[in-house]
Amino acid sequence: MSFVLIGLSGTNGSGKDTIGHMLAERHNFLFISASDLLRDEARARGEEPTREILRTISAEWRRESGHLGVLVDKAVEQYSQVADMYPGGLVVVSLRNPGEADRIHEMDGVMVWADADQKVRYDRIMAHAAARNRAGEDNRTFEQFQLEEAAEMTSSGDTATLNMSAVKERSDIFITNDGDDIDAFKDEAELALKLENIL
Repeated sequence: MSFVLIGLSGTNGSGKDTIGHMLAERHNFLFISASDLLRDEARARGEEPTREILRTISAEWRRESGHLGVLVDKAVEQYSQVADMYPGGLVVVSLRNPGEADRIHEMDGVMVWADADQKVRYDRIMAHAAARNRAGEDNRTFEQFQLEEAAEMTSSGDTATLNMSAVKERSDIFITNDGDDIDAFKDEAELALKLENIL
């Protein structure tokens, strides 16, 4: 199966989902969130999908499969079942382990890193938590937000844990989102992705 594959990573609240939705709306991509795969698994286990629980499950999946790119493979498996409905390709959002970025590249995909000012991102997350059905999950102080982000940026154990700094190092395209105009950001992201070179 030959298809366009884009991996999206970046800091929390940087606009990753917005870029994914733009690709789905404008270019017929299937948008799969790795975080949502983990949330579904947490709920299936009867656990609250806190960031700590999601980190634990993702590391567990990587260890059990023996493959650091297992979340990418799960997304590709889902895409393969509906590929005819999404001729644009597949965009996998919220990749947080360098093995996932490596897997994207192994499949001839492109890695994108989104970022924004930390306080801007925190305020953005708090303002939209209820609309995203994550009021409980996102309810934390700015200091807690900073600590959680620091924990996710570097490895805290074996290679199966999160290491977003290493994902950033493996990214091909970088997009900054400090504004508050969603449509303008979608336009900027579309240009930055240089889709005519990818598609």
